[in-house]
Amino acid sequence: MTLILRVFGIAALLMGLLWMGQGAGLIMWPASSFMLEQKVWILWGGVLALAGAGLLVLAQRRQ
Repeated sequence: MTLILRVFGIAALLMGLLWMGQGAGLIMWPASSFMLEQKVWILWGGVLALAGAGLLVLAQRRQ
């Protein structure tokens, strides 16, 4: 169970950071993405990154 929490936590954290970067216009990849420079994706990315960090903390406490 701990391994699953870690995998999902890392995936969510990285995806959230990617969404934040795209929303802020720092990561302009892929060029056809609808998320580029759309400020709302900074919020959603932050929420997802926090959820991923929470999963990582939960996995650490379960050990």
